[in-house]
Amino acid sequence: MFDGKNILITGGTGSFGKKYTKILLKKYKPKKIIIYSRDELKQYEMAQEYNDKCMRYFIGDVRDSSRLKKAMKDIDYVIHAAALKHVPIAEYNPMECIKTNINGAQNVIDAALECGVRKTIALSTDKAANPVNLYGATKLASDKLFVAANNLVGDQDIEFSVVRYGNVIGSRGSVVPYFQKLIRNGVESLPITDEKMTRFLITLEQGVNFVLKNFERMQGGEIFVPKIPSMKIIDLAHALAPNLSREIIGIRPGEKLHEIMCPADDSHLTLEFEDHFVIQPTISFARKRDYSLNNLKEKGKKVHQGFEYNSGNNSQWLKEDELLKFIKDI
Repeated sequence: MFDGKNILITGGTGSFGKKYTKILLKKYKPKKIIIYSRDELKQYEMAQEYNDKCMRYFIGDVRDSSRLKKAMKDIDYVIHAAALKHVPIAEYNPMECIKTNINGAQNVIDAALECGVRKTIALSTDKAANPVNLYGATKLASDKLFVAANNLVGDQDIEFSVVRYGNVIGSRGSVVPYFQKLIRNGVESLPITDEKMTRFLITLEQGVNFVLKNFERMQGGEIFVPKIPSMKIIDLAHALAPNLSREIIGIRPGEKLHEIMCPADDSHLTLEFEDHFVIQPTISFARKRDYSLNNLKEKGKKVHQGFEYNSGNNSQWLKEDELLKFIKDI
């Protein structure tokens, strides 16, 4: 569906944007891919690797509504990946996080509506479900904005949806490269916040392929959640450095013991498919949608009342050797 199409990725120089671009170029023949981001050095470096004739690099910030509208002219599909994502930094700089993650989200929506973008998917995070930190709260607000944007399309053939998933193995700022750096620096122990702490884990390629597939599935208004494995952080540390001791340092500001992707309070809205969940919108739209049957004719069924999909009660667990294989592949 991406052959001959124009695609824009906000925050496109990040880990997700680069992998998404790589897979688009490998599997499809897009007419144009626009990388929209604010860091000229990262754009310069990315352009050295991804220099196909379809590639375009736009300096711009999602806080800049007029620049977004210029960039989205004649665009068919948008992936909104730009965000401020560092939990402790967001706690200390709340308004900056709000400007990018909430105001920026609305700017993306306004630009997509004005430019007639056919489909937009916003990337979310498990931290947006029952948030306890500012970053998660801003992403929850962003999710709500993108879902509600389907009320603004009128009779235009425009759709907005959200993809929510957990920690990406090996992405910048995540726990795996952090531990690897400590190990290279010769530390005597690895810091663990809590022995019971768990996280959802997904590879970058799995995340990109899930987003690609949801462009085909989406009807507008859904939050897509992949079924992915969990892992205890203490087991992750053991896999990376079995000979190092672990030091329990306590939970940092804004952290949870377990992450949630489908809250129990949303169980009446949650549908289970073979390899993913869909959280239906709390509001109804002028155009009726049957979210239990998507555009790929996949059928979903309602989960039981009180169902919660969290990293602590997950039925899928990542083994240490599987983690090491993923890291090696990366």
